[in-house]
Amino acid sequence: MGLLFLPFRVILTHNLVAMKNIPRVDLTDFLSKDSSRKKTFVKTLGEAFENIGFVILQGHFLTAAQTDLLYKEIKCFFDLTEAQKQAYEVEGHAGQRGYTSFGKESAKGRTEGDLKEFWHFGQYRKKENGPVYPENIVVKESDAFNAIGKEVFQTLEKTGQSILQAIALHLKLEETYFDEYIAYGNSILRAIHYPPIKNVPKNAVRAAAHGDINLITLLMGAQGKGLQVMSREGEWIDAVAEEGELIINMGDMMARLTNNKLKSTLHQVVNPPKELWGSSRYSVPFFMHPSAEMPLNCLEDCVSDITPKVYEDCTAGEFLEERLKELGLKK
Repeated sequence: MGLLFLPFRVILTHNLVAMKNIPRVDLTDFLSKDSSRKKTFVKTLGEAFENIGFVILQGHFLTAAQTDLLYKEIKCFFDLTEAQKQAYEVEGHAGQRGYTSFGKESAKGRTEGDLKEFWHFGQYRKKENGPVYPENIVVKESDAFNAIGKEVFQTLEKTGQSILQAIALHLKLEETYFDEYIAYGNSILRAIHYPPIKNVPKNAVRAAAHGDINLITLLMGAQGKGLQVMSREGEWIDAVAEEGELIINMGDMMARLTNNKLKSTLHQVVNPPKELWGSSRYSVPFFMHPSAEMPLNCLEDCVSDITPKVYEDCTAGEFLEERLKELGLKK
């Protein structure tokens, strides 16, 4: 199905300047009735996604109260006993809903499992004669966990829709190009727990270097450092958001669609210094997926003699199926 990711040194061009810092943008500029503010937002966002594949977003729809409550509830969930958590690990869903136990997922091309356990909330909307997704799993120990998970899922989905509208304008598409594909998309809100490290890891890190599968990822401010992004020069740089900010990055689906015009950047979560091994780390990314039928065929405007097509045609559903197998979540 073609390459999943081209390292930066392969696609480097002379007219692109390396970005040492991840740019910040404010969503209120895009939502403003001031056309110049909106245009500037689209330009800044698009250039960042072309150069490093990441931005830090302010002015989004997620509130501090929602963030605090979700983190409180996910900490309570991961503090449950192993038996209680494993009751929510459902076979046959490829990890798309509910609990996935420690070390079960690995990055593409690696055999060592990542040092994490996680929970998935999925799409809540249902469409008559539309895609059929697994039902969300209800945690009986906490109604608040279920409720805030749904609320944050829908809030980040709304935020992601605005980001995709800006991306569409940058790509000279209709502003609503992505809307129909994400309205009932197979998006995932993942609550991750990186437990304390008790023994020296053998070739394993909290999350090995990888590119995300989806269109875009919206990451809530993680509680603890560790996220790193690869620069165009192949150097790892820390990606640190301030309180109330989101980190947004491109996924492999967007890279395929744009023939690598927008970059799906390698990133990782490294292990902390040894003196901090006893601490947990929590992180909440929202992986924005389209519905399975969306074509990921390279856009015509992104293909030229200088940038020949590097990916074979496929749908989002076909691509997701392939990647879930590579991650060890589906056989």
